[in-house]
Amino acid sequence: MGRTKIAISIEEGTLHRIDRLVESRMFPSRSRAIETAVQEKIERVKRRRLARECAKLDSKWEKALAEEGLSSDLREWPEY
Repeated sequence: MGRTKIAISIEEGTLHRIDRLVESRMFPSRSRAIETAVQEKIERVKRRRLARECAKLDSKWEKALAEEGLSSDLREWPEY
């Protein structure tokens, strides 16, 4: 995937912390540090969203549904 250059505004204290990470060679550049932080945040948001959706599930209903499908499938299997 290609890269696109953008301009952002960032709080000075945050920029100083990013610069220290670059100086200590944790990241090769400011851009890479910021890109990594944004990617990690996006992944955390996705995981939280998945967790919220999973929390909505009724485990008893899901189990009953799975067992119902399994038992009907087993009757259709030939005996060996």
